[in-house]
Amino acid sequence: MLGRLTTGTAALALLATSALASGAAVAAPAAAAAGPKAGEACTSADLGKRHPFIKSVKVEPTVTHFKGYFVTAGSTGSQSVKLSTQTQVTVEVGTSTTVTTGFAFQVLVKAETAVNRTVKKTTATTSAEEQTITWNFTQPGYYGLYQGTRKVTGEYGSLNCDRVQQSDGTFATKWVERPGGQYTTFSTIEEGAIRCEDQVPADTIMKKAQEILGCAGTAAAEPERKAPAPRAADKDQRTSVSGERGASAVPPGFTCLPGKYRIGTPDRKLYWVTFGAGDYFRLRPGPRLPEGGTWSVCEGPESNGRTEYALVNSYKGRCATMPDHGEAAEGAMFRMDSCRTADDYQRFYIYRDVPGSDLVGLQLKANGHMVGQERVVDDTAMRQYSEGKADGTGTYVLEKV
Repeated sequence: MLGRLTTGTAALALLATSALASGAAVAAPAAAAAGPKAGEACTSADLGKRHPFIKSVKVEPTVTHFKGYFVTAGSTGSQSVKLSTQTQVTVEVGTSTTVTTGFAFQVLVKAETAVNRTVKKTTATTSAEEQTITWNFTQPGYYGLYQGTRKVTGEYGSLNCDRVQQSDGTFATKWVERPGGQYTTFSTIEEGAIRCEDQVPADTIMKKAQEILGCAGTAAAEPERKAPAPRAADKDQRTSVSGERGASAVPPGFTCLPGKYRIGTPDRKLYWVTFGAGDYFRLRPGPRLPEGGTWSVCEGPESNGRTEYALVNSYKGRCATMPDHGEAAEGAMFRMDSCRTADDYQRFYIYRDVPGSDLVGLQLKANGHMVGQERVVDDTAMRQYSEGKADGTGTYVLEKV
């Protein structure tokens, strides 16, 4: 018999197992697909919105801390044992390890539904420090003491509302599948002690601990301590060309559509306008707008199955840009900056309403965030939102002047 005296906040290791504890990837169940589905109808109010869905999920029992420990006949009873770090698991959605609210949070909510167990849905990582557990040993032997969790990984996609041509040649707005990425999270922390002679279910944390202990026919030995793998520093994706603007301020490889355009609210009362010495653009009353209220819409190459666009302000000769300090922040403001040869934070995808309508949704290529604003009111700045705006205020009119 093994008995645990204290364990802090960690949960006891469970002897039961589940099919969802398997390391094999499985398709997400229907219960995880709450919300719109690809091919379903949407409306023009959805053009500026974005929804996640789970494409696959994999659950892996993972030992985060471990110690091989001898207990002799004269040393049974309660003992405190320090466990060395084996591995770390970090919550990550796409390339971001910062999860608060918005699109990334919803990805993890749907992953939790898919595996039918509680997982971390905010910024979190398992401990890199030594952990001490106190265990009551009632029999002599060689034990593996462990802490661990179930690491949950998989692939997610996103849905955007867009114009789709139907089989009869007519057009409709429907939810279309767009690129997503990979996600990682983990469930509750468990701890326990295990011996080679103990019979435990496969695909459990206890079984993983037995493998580290050296069971399954190999000599038992204390594992080598593994330091947590260092995370590569986030690299700025921008590759701007110093001083390069060109006479037209248009990025190389982009061709501007004829004429100038205005971008504004669907009721055409407010438009994107820049004025004065600043480089931010805000909603201002129309329709008689200064040159700061008109834009060149410039087409570039295709990526992720869609044409990239740069939006160049006619007055400033600069591109709409998400600045360095705001690239990951929910609600960060756009500004204008020198148009660069390669900068995904200056590239947009445009989702359109049916022909005859000039309503659009605008998505930043770099992170998939949608353009919107806090309120539809004069002097409000344009911002990025990972899911868009639930009230439909991320839908704009893109009209030729």
